[in-house]
Amino acid sequence: MGGPSPEAINEAPAPEAIKEATAPEAINVTLRRKRNADGHQPGPDGVVADMPSESDALDAYSHVVSTVAAKLLPSVASLVVRTTRGDGAGSGVAFTDDGFMLTSAHVVAGAPAGVAEFTDGTESRFDVVGTDPLADLAVLRVRDGGAPPATLGDADTLRIGQLVVAVGNPLGLAGSVTAGVVSALGRSLPVRDGRRARLIDDVIQTDAALNPGNSGGALADSNCRVVGINTAVAGIGVGLAVPINTTTRTIISELMSTGRVRRAWLGVAGAPAPLPPQVAQKLNQRRGLRLLEVVPGSPAARSGLFLGDIIVSAGGKPVKGVQDITRLMLGSAIGARLQITVLRRGAFVDVVAVPAPLDG
Repeated sequence: MGGPSPEAINEAPAPEAIKEATAPEAINVTLRRKRNADGHQPGPDGVVADMPSESDALDAYSHVVSTVAAKLLPSVASLVVRTTRGDGAGSGVAFTDDGFMLTSAHVVAGAPAGVAEFTDGTESRFDVVGTDPLADLAVLRVRDGGAPPATLGDADTLRIGQLVVAVGNPLGLAGSVTAGVVSALGRSLPVRDGRRARLIDDVIQTDAALNPGNSGGALADSNCRVVGINTAVAGIGVGLAVPINTTTRTIISELMSTGRVRRAWLGVAGAPAPLPPQVAQKLNQRRGLRLLEVVPGSPAARSGLFLGDIIVSAGGKPVKGVQDITRLMLGSAIGARLQITVLRRGAFVDVVAVPAPLDG
């Protein structure tokens, strides 16, 4: 039997609207008609907004955070692993009702199994189903039943300033909850697996306090949906989380079904380069990827790509940097025809490449 499709992995229902930093149902900004005599100036339609008081806002904030905590704490476990390098610890999130859990790959690196302890005191041994260090994600499966599964959301719906809640086990303190906002989106996090390196795209930056042991825990929105897996502390007040989106759902699906993630290889290296003004205007795109290396005998070389070419699109999508190529190089790209458009000596040239498997 094949593995689950990315869409089948705990698909969250389509949200009616994106919940902002304060949930609409938590803080009501009511509209009512008021007379000029009360000291407030009504708008053109005679309606004045009643803004919530500071205490109301704090109560609403606390309500959102406590609601998320109550929903997610039973789904988040403290993980302990033992490797040749010593003991390690982190957090994990149950996301199916048959025992599958998500965590960071670096939490379980080198360990085939470990122990998960949930907030109700239940302990269960788990097996590492598969890891992908190049996405810093791992899938585990507990042996004795499973905790209530959390719902996976979609990080692509997040906005800067939106409230997020981090649930994990920092510094060995089980069942800890911190809250903050989305500080930035679209960050890139460099990761390495042996000689291979890549950037994790669209990483979420938050000011919710993260500490050692938070890795692998949940970053959730105000609707209790897990939108990221906490992965790193980049500095005081700067935490990073791997997003839950279409790309990571594909990775999770492959880990569940095969225990590994196949990646494709094109055989190019490059850097962002500005496009000539007339080209930028035509494409509505300011940058492309200038090729600084084309590996001899690689799929890129066989397709007719040359040093100095500027890739402007691949697979029908704009290419502005190396990340845009990297995100296309998942297992489904192996052996598939990939149309690439480049700018060469002022003219557009189309080539077709067939990516090969990336050897481990």
